[in-house]
Amino acid sequence: MKTKLFLLVILTTSLFAKYDNCAFKNKHYEDICKKVVKHGVSYEYANRFLLSYFKTQKYDEITWKYIQPSKLKYHKEQEKQANNVLVKFVPKMVKNLKEYKEVYDYAQKKYGVNREIIAAILLKETKLGKIKPTHDAFIVFNTIVTRIKPDTSRNKWLLKMSKTNMTSIIKHCYKKKISPEQCNLPSSYAGAVGIPQFMPNSFIYADSFKGEVADLTKMEDAIVSVAKFLHVKAGFTTPIDWKKMPNIPTVEKEWYTYAYKHDNASFCYEKSKNSTKKYSCFTKGKPHLDYMKRYVKKIMRYNNSSNYAVGVLRLAYDAHLLLKKNNN
Repeated sequence: MKTKLFLLVILTTSLFAKYDNCAFKNKHYEDICKKVVKHGVSYEYANRFLLSYFKTQKYDEITWKYIQPSKLKYHKEQEKQANNVLVKFVPKMVKNLKEYKEVYDYAQKKYGVNREIIAAILLKETKLGKIKPTHDAFIVFNTIVTRIKPDTSRNKWLLKMSKTNMTSIIKHCYKKKISPEQCNLPSSYAGAVGIPQFMPNSFIYADSFKGEVADLTKMEDAIVSVAKFLHVKAGFTTPIDWKKMPNIPTVEKEWYTYAYKHDNASFCYEKSKNSTKKYSCFTKGKPHLDYMKRYVKKIMRYNNSSNYAVGVLRLAYDAHLLLKKNNN
């Protein structure tokens, strides 16, 4: 009873307190507060959010477990296995493509992204909306911000990424006039939201089908939002001509064999854009893969993983062939 009363007092005090600055013991919270205020969020709202027991004093242990460096190799292997398993769901992709044909037609025409690519991404992310997120996006990123030590380039990136996403969530909920305590965005353990699994800092790419405000939990809006993301962020303007593609299942198999032999393998790149890190490039010296390589790069803007992008192309390719077969 005393604990409940104590929490009530804290909550009541925070509701009626007046805030006019971004003074926090946590330097990262100060940075986040200043950024959201700069974008129009009130000091009061920013402080209430960052002082909320329900938002900044709860932590996601699953997130913390799976972002550890020891899990990187595990993630890559799981992604490969996921690609192989998802092939059997291609008929469900085709069913989804037919059920939402009007929406896919609209998205492909407006943004120049193949319907099969959109459906493949939605299948990989949440099995076309069947997988329901069980984490809270803000708590996911807050866990990283409060615990990570920026002692490596990866940890520095994780810290920066998490602060950016916390900022986006506060701005998002303030704009929608949602109280901090009610600002709950169901997400994956990585903080991704909705059917297309958008990170909060990617909400700017969300788009609605025949609506004013996009709802990423609705299939129609998820379809259009994926298309807009790839169009704006990845320069995806022309649908893939499947006749120009190599035999993708064969290339995929060869890629997995190559990636298994090289720890630093990349389908497209020889070196990192932002560092001196070098990769073993699978497509180097293989001009017959140039067309596929171009679109792998675009899909990697959605998820920066060669396995992910190759898997999306494989699923989309199979769906294209099945659609073609069904229409004949």
